[in-house]
Amino acid sequence: MTFAGLLVYPLMFSLALPASAADTLPRDTLARTRAQVESFLKLFSEVRCTEVVVQAKLTKHGKVDHQEKSTYDYLVLAQESGSYLNLQESRLEQQAPQKKANVPLLVTNGFATLLLVFHPFYKDSFEFSPPETEVVNGQTLARIAFRHIRNKPTTMELVLRGREYPLDITGSAWIDPASGSIVRIESELAQTMDDIGLRVLRTDVQYDPVHLRGVDDSLRLPSIATVEVQTARQHWRNIHRFSGYQHFSVDVEETVKAQK
Repeated sequence: MTFAGLLVYPLMFSLALPASAADTLPRDTLARTRAQVESFLKLFSEVRCTEVVVQAKLTKHGKVDHQEKSTYDYLVLAQESGSYLNLQESRLEQQAPQKKANVPLLVTNGFATLLLVFHPFYKDSFEFSPPETEVVNGQTLARIAFRHIRNKPTTMELVLRGREYPLDITGSAWIDPASGSIVRIESELAQTMDDIGLRVLRTDVQYDPVHLRGVDDSLRLPSIATVEVQTARQHWRNIHRFSGYQHFSVDVEETVKAQK
């Protein structure tokens, strides 16, 4: 079972301010966030990092029944041309887990880029709420809720038995209003998909500042992505951790053979 999608992972505690506090937010917060996501995608396509994935199968009481840990050399390749946006993940396994026979585990990928909900390519695919002010760990952030519009392109899909199911998701993002950088984003299914047995799909991604030469300090890259999935009989939780970001480059050399 493969999901291209994330868990509600309570890394932060927030305190909502009165509704009138929303008046202090820049009116162009959404536009600024879209521009910042474009910058994020460009930067994310120029770096590599180490990804550690912990796949866990849980009991009906939410306890870990079995888990496996894998380590990868990770990078994302992005291609954008007009109305076409394509992302490909590359994972080079550094440490393979000790697998246990007959234990089905969840395979998740693509969750590091959940913030593409705010990419201009998807501006007509989601409805967005006006930003509201929240204080999170002492930092004033803008919270924007979003909801996928049915029958529009979506950022997440489920692959089950070779068939692809686009997913309707809803969620919220916490944004630095000064820069437009997304600090945290979470999502869940807009409605259950009982026809295929999918009851819960919750995702949570946190983005932290990175210190790379020549990179704007306001840009953030994914640090942890958590995905929780539940069916009628199964319960899984995957945690992806990203660290050690470094620039990488691809050198292409072309040689033209001289004509006689």
